[in-house]
Amino acid sequence: MEKILVSSCLLGQPVRYDGRGHAILHPQLNLWQKQNRLIVFCPEVAGGLPTPRAPAEIIQGSVVTNLGEDVTEQFQTGANIALELCKKNQVRFALLKESSPSCGRNTIYDGKHRGVKIEGLGLTTALLIKNGIQVFSEEQIPALIKVLAL
Repeated sequence: MEKILVSSCLLGQPVRYDGRGHAILHPQLNLWQKQNRLIVFCPEVAGGLPTPRAPAEIIQGSVVTNLGEDVTEQFQTGANIALELCKKNQVRFALLKESSPSCGRNTIYDGKHRGVKIEGLGLTTALLIKNGIQVFSEEQIPALIKVLAL
């Protein structure tokens, strides 16, 4: 049975920058969890960032907090750990949090810390895709279900 890497926050774990989770209620996610198919992971925490932490956004290839701190290294470390975890567990699919500077699949924030979203990929998402892992956001669960059924 295919394993799926999933953002910890999507299961309600309090790992987001604001110290909260972002649990999504979807019956398929519950089923995958019961089937022990999920590898639950937060690249930002794995990269050494605390919870809570200052919000960060990608600007010109770097990840910078709203306080001006460059946290690119921690984000890149978390992305590398995610990739190694996927390789170790033969994971070919990931379900990650949209708009996150780590996990955004279609959108990220514009880097100006004003709440504006733009097209783009988070660092972890970009690295996983580059290495052949299909990444879906929580808004694309039906597409992930379809791919897993093939």
